[in-house]
Amino acid sequence: MAEGWHGSGSYHDQRGQTVHGDQNNAREIHQHHHAHYLLTPSDLEEAANKLAEAVKKQWRYEAGLRRLLEPPPLPVHWKLSERKVAGHVSAALAENPLFEPLPGLTTATGELVEAGGGIAELHAVYGGLASGRLLLVGPPAVGKTAASILLLLRAIRYRESAPPDQRPRIPVPVLFTLEGWDPSCQESATDWAVERLSRDYTAFQGREGQELARNLLENGWISVFLDGFDEVDRARRKTILRYLSRTKFRIVLVSRSKEAAITARKELLSGAVGLEVCSVDSADAAEYLLRPLPYPRPPAWQAVTDRLREEPTSMLAEVLAKPLAISLLRDVYGPDDPVDELLDPARFPTARAVEDHLLDHVVTAAYTPRPEDPPPPWSPETAERTMRYIAAQLTTAGTRELRWWDIPTWAEPNARAKVTGLTAAGVLLTVVIGALTPIAGFMNALVVATGVIATASIDAGRRVKQLREPRPLPSTEWRDVFPRKAIRAGAVHWLIMAASMWLLTKLLGRAMPVPLCFLATLPLGFSAALVRGSGATLVGRTLLAMRVKAPYESRPRPGRPDTESRPVGPVDVWRHHTRFWLPLAVVTGVAIALFVGTVMTWATGFRTGVGLGVTAGIWPILSNGLFSNLATATVITTIQLSAREGIPVRLLPFLEDARQRNLLRAVGPVYQFRHARFQERLATRR
Repeated sequence: MAEGWHGSGSYHDQRGQTVHGDQNNAREIHQHHHAHYLLTPSDLEEAANKLAEAVKKQWRYEAGLRRLLEPPPLPVHWKLSERKVAGHVSAALAENPLFEPLPGLTTATGELVEAGGGIAELHAVYGGLASGRLLLVGPPAVGKTAASILLLLRAIRYRESAPPDQRPRIPVPVLFTLEGWDPSCQESATDWAVERLSRDYTAFQGREGQELARNLLENGWISVFLDGFDEVDRARRKTILRYLSRTKFRIVLVSRSKEAAITARKELLSGAVGLEVCSVDSADAAEYLLRPLPYPRPPAWQAVTDRLREEPTSMLAEVLAKPLAISLLRDVYGPDDPVDELLDPARFPTARAVEDHLLDHVVTAAYTPRPEDPPPPWSPETAERTMRYIAAQLTTAGTRELRWWDIPTWAEPNARAKVTGLTAAGVLLTVVIGALTPIAGFMNALVVATGVIATASIDAGRRVKQLREPRPLPSTEWRDVFPRKAIRAGAVHWLIMAASMWLLTKLLGRAMPVPLCFLATLPLGFSAALVRGSGATLVGRTLLAMRVKAPYESRPRPGRPDTESRPVGPVDVWRHHTRFWLPLAVVTGVAIALFVGTVMTWATGFRTGVGLGVTAGIWPILSNGLFSNLATATVITTIQLSAREGIPVRLLPFLEDARQRNLLRAVGPVYQFRHARFQERLATRR
C-alpha cells in the first residue's frame, strides 16, 4: 500500500486522495492493514467494482418492487431544512475539506445547497460536500427512503459512467438500516459497518472478507447510506451521531425531522448539512395518478384528480402530499373502482381517516383475484390474518426487522423439542436396529439402540429448542465452502493419509490393500477441504474434526482475498439451510460412515463394517442436517402457528410473495413492512 504523509492533519489513502484527520488514527489504520495480509490498490479496486455490481443489482431489483423505476416515479424535491437538525451550512463547506469533490463534480457551495432541487442536485451536493456528511430528513411517509434509494442508484450510475482512471475515486454507496446497532457495546461505526457488509454481501464474509471491508471503508472506497435513524432507541441516537462523526467515509443519514431535531439538541452529526424532502405537489400527484389510466379517464379518478388541482389545500391534497398515501391509493383502487368515495366528508372527515382506510384495505386488494392476473396462492383472509399476526409479533418485540430465523421464538419451544426428540428416536431405532441386528442379534441391537436413543433424542430436542441464529455462511454457493485452495489442500491431505495408512498397516504386519487405503482416507481428505473452506462449523460437530474453529474464528491466511460479491437476501439464507446445509450434512455423515465402515470391514469383515459404518454416519446427518438446522425449527414452528393462528405452513414463500406484492420489502437478509405506519396499523387491528 502506498500511503504518503502530509503533516499532522492529513494523509493519502490508497487511491492517492487526500483524507484529513488525526495522524495517529491514520497510522493505526496503516498498521492494521498490514496486520493480516497485504492488499494492493488493484485488489481494492476489483473488490469495489464487484461490490458496485452487486449493489446495483440488489437495489434496482428492490426499487422495481417498490415501483420507483417503472412507471416513472414521483418527482423528488428537497430544500435546506429550516429545522435545527444540523449545524450551520458553513461547517459542511469548510475550506479544509475532509473529502475532495468526486471527479466531474465541483465543491458544493452555499448557493447550491440553498437552491434545493431534485435527485440530480441532491447527487451534486452528496458528491461535492467537503464534510461528506449529509442528513436527509422529512416528515413521516414523505418518501425519504425512496429518495435515498434513487440517490444511491444515481451514484452507482455516475460511477459506472466515469472514465476507468477516475472510477477508483468514486465510492460505492451501500444502504443499511440502523436496526441492531448498540453503541453501548463500544462498537465503532466502522466495526458496525464491517459487520453489516459481512452480513449482506458474500465477499465480506469470514475473517479475510471483513478485513477487506475494513480496508475499503477506512480508505474511502465505500460510502454508507443509513436509514431509520428515527427508529433507533432515543437513548442511543446521541452516541450513534458521535461515532458517525469520527468516520473516514461519506455518510448519508436518513431520519424523520422531529427525531433528528430532538437529538440535535444534545449531539450534532459533525459537519453535516440538513436537507429536507418536500411533500408532493398536488399537481404532480394528480399527474402521477392519471398516467397509467386509459383514456378517456374514468370519471371517479377524474373527480379525484380535479379536486387535487383545484383545491391544493383540501384535506385530500393533504393526504396525497405523501408518496406512501399515493402508492396505497393506486394499490387499493383499480381503474373502475369508486375512488371518488374518498371525497365524502361524512365517511372520511380527516386525513388520518383516509390513510387508515387505505392501510386497512391494501392487503385485501393485493390478494384479491383479478381477471388479467394468475390467482394469488393465498386468500385475502389468510393474507390479512398472517400480516396482522406478524405485525403484532414485531411490534411486541420492538423491531421492524423480520428475520425468519426468529420465527421459532413465536411459539412454545417445548412442543418442538418433543416432536424432534420423538422423530430422532424413531429414525435411530429403525436404523440402528436394522444395521446392528445382523451383527449382534436383535436383543443386543435393541440394547445399544435404546442407549443411543435415550441420549440422542434428548440432544435433538435441545438443539432445536435452543436455535436462534442462522449459520455463519448465508449463501447457496458451494464455492464458498470448497474454494480451489481448499480442494487442493484436501487432495494433498488425502494422498498423504492414504500413503500413511498403507505404510502403517504394512509395518504392523497386515498391509491394507491400496484401493482400500484410498477409500478409507477419502473422508479425511474431504474433511480437510471442508475445514479450509467456510464449512468448518459443520465439521466441528462431527467425529472428523472435533475441535475445529468456526470460519469467523480461524486464523487469516496470507494471500489475495476472494472479491466475488453477491447480495444476500432472506431467500438466500433459507436456501442455504434447506438446499445447501442439509446436503452438506448428508455428505459429511456419509464420509464418516465410509471411513468407519471401510476400516471396520478390513478389520472385522464386510457385514460388521457396513453395520458399524451406517450406525456411525446416521447421527451426524440427523444432528447437523436436521436438528441443528434453523429451517427445521422454523418449519415445526409454522406448523404450530398454522394450527393455532391459521397462518400458512409455507410461511417463507408467503413472505416472499408479499414482498413481490409490495407489502414487505427486503433490506439485506431481513424483511420489513413497506412502512412503519403500515406495521403499526396492522398490529393495532389484531
